[in-house]
Amino acid sequence: MRKNVRLVACVIGLICCGSIPVAFAQNGIQNQQGAKTAIIDKALLDRILDKNRQSFKEGKVADYIPELGKANASSIALSVVNSDGTIVSIGDVQQRFTIQSISKIVSLMVAVLENGERSIFDKMGYFGTDKPFNHFANLETSGKPLNPMMNAGAILTTSLIKGAGEEPFLKILNMIRFITNNEKIEYSKSVYNSERETGNRNRGMFYLMRNNGLIDGEGEDKLNNYFKQCSIEITAEDLAKIGFFFANHCVRYDGNKQYNNPSLSQLVQSQMLIAGMYEFSGEYARTVGLPSKSGVGGGIAVSVPNKMGIGAYSPALDQHGNSVAAYRMILDLVKEKSLSLFY
Repeated sequence: MRKNVRLVACVIGLICCGSIPVAFAQNGIQNQQGAKTAIIDKALLDRILDKNRQSFKEGKVADYIPELGKANASSIALSVVNSDGTIVSIGDVQQRFTIQSISKIVSLMVAVLENGERSIFDKMGYFGTDKPFNHFANLETSGKPLNPMMNAGAILTTSLIKGAGEEPFLKILNMIRFITNNEKIEYSKSVYNSERETGNRNRGMFYLMRNNGLIDGEGEDKLNNYFKQCSIEITAEDLAKIGFFFANHCVRYDGNKQYNNPSLSQLVQSQMLIAGMYEFSGEYARTVGLPSKSGVGGGIAVSVPNKMGIGAYSPALDQHGNSVAAYRMILDLVKEKSLSLFY
C-alpha cells in the first residue's frame, strides 16, 4: 500500500515538473487500478450467484403480460465476457427468456445507423426520468418522448427504422444475432401475441405519437414490430455479449469490427447510464455506476466501458421492474472488482 502511495506521489510530482507527459502518467495510474479487473473467473461468479440465489423471494415475476407470468421465479444465471473475449457463465445458462426492453439499445443503434443521431433526437429527448418505463411522461405536453429507453421513445425509435411490414423488426433481430454471434436466436410467438393482445397502454402511446405527427403510416405494423422485438429470446450469455459490444466501441467479443463506431457506442451507453434502469437509474448510477439496461423478462445487460460485458438473469422483479437477484449479483461483482465508473 505504501509503495503504491509513493509511486503515485512520485508520478504526480514528475508531472508537475513537466518530466512525464500527463497521458503517460494517467495510463500508469489506470494500469494499477485496472489490475483488479483483469479477468473474472468462474469461482468468483459461483460465490456471487450462491450468495444471491434466494433473492428472488423478495420480488415478483411480471404477470401484466400473461406469458411472462409463467417464468420459473427461482431461475438464475450470471455471465461475463472478459476484456479478452473469453466467456464465463454459471447458473441456468441454457435458460432462454425474452429480451424485452433490453432490445431498445439495439433498435436505437439500428435507427441511428440508418437515419443519423440528429434525425432521431429531433423527435425525442436525451433526458432521464423519475417515471416508470410505461409512463406517458410529456407526450401530452411537449408531444415528444423523454428518451429512447422508455416505452414511448422505444416505440418511436422502432417506427423510424426503414422498411415495410416486419422488415424493421428483422433488422433488429439480425443485429442481435450478429452481436451475439448466435444465428439460432428467434422470437417467442406466444409472448408476442400476449404482448399485442394486452398492450393497450403502449397502443395509446403509439396513437398519441401518430396524432402528434411523429409516426406516419396506417395500421399497427410499426407497433407490432416493437412487440416482436421485445419477444426475442436470449440467454444471460447473449446479454453479456451485448454488454461487451457496446462497451467496446461496437466491436464484437470475437474481434469482429464490422460496426466499429465509438460515437454510437458512447450514445448508447450514455442512454443506458441515465435511463436504462428507469426511475431507479439515478440510484443505480450511485450504487453500480455502469451503463446498464434491464428488461421485465428478468435480464440486465451491463457494459463496463472499454473492458467487459455482464449479463444477469432472474425473473422476479422489484417495484421498478428490475430483477432483484440480477441487480444484487451485478452490485456484488462491481464492488468485488472495483468496476464502477466512479471508483
